[in-house]
Amino acid sequence: MLEPMCGLGRDMVRTGRDEVGARVVASRSDAKKFSPPVGVVSCGGLRAESFLRPRAMLTLYLILPALLVAVVIASVALERWSVPVILVSLGTGIVCGSDVLKLWHFDDMVLTNQAANLALVFILFHGGFMTKRANFRAVALPASGLATWGVLLTAAITFAALRWGLGWSMELSLLLSVIISSTDAAAIFSILRAQSLPQKLSSTVEIESAANDPMAILLTTVAVSSLASGESFGATTVLLFLWKFGAGPLIGYAAGRVIIKLFNWLTPQDRGYYYVLFMGVVMLTYGIAELAQASGMLAVFTAGFVMGNGAFVHKQGVQNFSEALSTIVNIGMFVLMGLLVFPSQFAHLWVQGLLLFLVLTFIARPLAVFIGTVGMGIAARDKVFAAWAGLRGAVPIVLATYPAAAGLAIGNEVFNLVFFAVLLSIITQGSTLGVVAKWLGLAEPARPKALFNLEMITMAKSDYDMVIVDLPGPKGAPGPRLRDLRLPEGAIITLITRGDEVVLPKGETQLQGWDQITVLAHAPDEDQIREKLIGPFEAVAGDASSAPTPAT
Repeated sequence: MLEPMCGLGRDMVRTGRDEVGARVVASRSDAKKFSPPVGVVSCGGLRAESFLRPRAMLTLYLILPALLVAVVIASVALERWSVPVILVSLGTGIVCGSDVLKLWHFDDMVLTNQAANLALVFILFHGGFMTKRANFRAVALPASGLATWGVLLTAAITFAALRWGLGWSMELSLLLSVIISSTDAAAIFSILRAQSLPQKLSSTVEIESAANDPMAILLTTVAVSSLASGESFGATTVLLFLWKFGAGPLIGYAAGRVIIKLFNWLTPQDRGYYYVLFMGVVMLTYGIAELAQASGMLAVFTAGFVMGNGAFVHKQGVQNFSEALSTIVNIGMFVLMGLLVFPSQFAHLWVQGLLLFLVLTFIARPLAVFIGTVGMGIAARDKVFAAWAGLRGAVPIVLATYPAAAGLAIGNEVFNLVFFAVLLSIITQGSTLGVVAKWLGLAEPARPKALFNLEMITMAKSDYDMVIVDLPGPKGAPGPRLRDLRLPEGAIITLITRGDEVVLPKGETQLQGWDQITVLAHAPDEDQIREKLIGPFEAVAGDASSAPTPAT
């Protein structure tokens, strides 16, 4: 068995101090053992400050890269069966961890918590960046409702079912119900955006997952603190939640506007500076919000939303970099979580974990969705899909580390139960979302991704940008000729991608359904351009649907 250094050794214990100065054990290793001094990593009785050991080199430059390569190869190979990449990442971590192949012994909850939190920052920012203003306005009410009272309903129903339905202890029922009450943005963004679904429905579920973290975090913090200290919370807790939920978006909006001005003000010759700047301002947005005791996750999502719907220098490059970074941290986060779990510990609690998953998935979540969206005009089949799309993922696992860090006796049990339920959620729900969508009649024809595109790399302030428009289907449906379009002044169609074919734009060129159109235009004209290009296809579809059926 290979045991890496770098703070991940078998016998290492990480310690720290909480807000009141109490010494906290933050590892599942034997708490009686002592951790090495700060800045010194101990492995096998040797100290790593003197030289770089071959075993550490083996881990850093062989085992870890091999894990990442294996995840990518497996994910690509399993795409045809719609196996989510997060499931592949989790599985890779579990298989290569302490209980199966035993390539890497890892039990550091603190590191996992911090790494997952950092990953969520960039994942949520990219989710906001890719959310269009029109889509957000259409789903703001149901998404915000599910993110607030929907989480409360889920927690309450889960608690009632566990405590009085199954007879579990009050302490265990309370902790499990609040920790697992929120859906997970990392899992949902990763899976839903690989599905062909109605935009309004997918946006509702995605925005809910990005906005429900404050409620789940607050409920978990209150429950853990109350059980650890024996104190109860009242009006202060309510005010804290209102502050977190309200101040987070305000800070994010202000940060987004400032970042846009900063990008447009700076004109570095090296475009790599923009990516460094991007990482810095995103993390700074989160840090400022958390320092103000607001929701950092809501702040970065809002900042991403503001930037994604604004015009600034090097926007296309930032979008591409954000997408790549989001994919990297998403895979890395779930591999790390897979390494953290010890499957052998599931032997005595898998029945409880299964019951928790069943209660959450088939009772609590559906009731919360149906009750929480009453009077919002949402179709029943959309509610059914939203209920099934309530995946659990990184956030519940991170929250599940709180009880152990607070010194609660059932901390490890809570973590293992939550992890097992989350794993079942990703396996069952994540792998069947496409099937359920087809069964409900919600799945739309999957359009292939364009194989060609153009990017405009701006290194100076300009309101010109590449506007990419995906024309609606059906595939090959005839549209207008380019010469008949009345695009805004200064707008030029530069590329038409049709499947695996590049079509040279000419006046006589006729647009077809599923074409991808790239337009060089003034950024403020984007909405008008989309209307000009998509409008004729929607008009034809509307006429066809309203036309009388010929007599037979």
